[in-house]
Amino acid sequence: MFVIIGYIIVFSSVIGGFLLAGGHVAALIQPAEFIIIVGAAVGAFITAHGGAPMKAIFAAVPGAFKASRYNKALYMELFALLYELLSKVRKEGLMSIEADVDDPQNSPIFSKYPIVVDDHVVIEFLCDYLRLMVGGNLNPFEIENLMDIEIETHHSEGAMPVNALARMADSLPAYGIVAAVMGVVHTMESVGVSPAELGRLIAAALVGTFLGILISYGFVSPLSTRLEHRLNDVHRVLQCVKVTLLASLNGYAPPVAVEFGRKALNSEDRPGFLELEEHLKKARSGGR
Repeated sequence: MFVIIGYIIVFSSVIGGFLLAGGHVAALIQPAEFIIIVGAAVGAFITAHGGAPMKAIFAAVPGAFKASRYNKALYMELFALLYELLSKVRKEGLMSIEADVDDPQNSPIFSKYPIVVDDHVVIEFLCDYLRLMVGGNLNPFEIENLMDIEIETHHSEGAMPVNALARMADSLPAYGIVAAVMGVVHTMESVGVSPAELGRLIAAALVGTFLGILISYGFVSPLSTRLEHRLNDVHRVLQCVKVTLLASLNGYAPPVAVEFGRKALNSEDRPGFLELEEHLKKARSGGR
């Protein structure tokens, strides 16, 4: 919703200001300039990212138009899930959660927390390392190193759409200049026409520069930044799970381990200490 609102504000501000200055919208309608700029940008984009990378980019872009799922409600549910799992481990041992982590979709514990279960990235990360804790003899340092490698790999993969759109945004003003230069070439070969027609040709050429800059900084670049925020959200929730599990591996009690995870969050999404404690009490009593 905010992406659409932002786009509307950008477009209405630019066109509205142009109209207030006495401009005519018809002068901005230059299909040839648009085709040159967008066509060249799309062609270069396909050349650079054709194949599997392009599929990943197209899969990521729709997420920029949605609100982030990583909000306080999800984190509260995640902390309750981690607390319940770690409490069961502390009371009954690691083997007691083997069935839960092997099939989280049908687990009586995981099924209490549908928001978290619906996020396959978080669930896979959590269950993979719980499974290692159950079946392996890795020490906390080895598991931490493996977690860091996986988080870095995930971040690198997720950064591909961000970087691709950022590079496209950087190239669009240059393609606008290309369109403008071609318009100037056309103008120069038409020097015998009337002054009015000559002015129209010059205006059409300048629209190329205008479109390249507007599409770049008004539409594509903000979309890239939006995707970067989404990527950082995923990075943050994985870090939250990581520090919580490592705290448990190092011998801290479940309430303290969950507090480690709470400290990994931004202030905007981080629940207060007492707020989280009250939420965990409700979760223990079944009053979520």
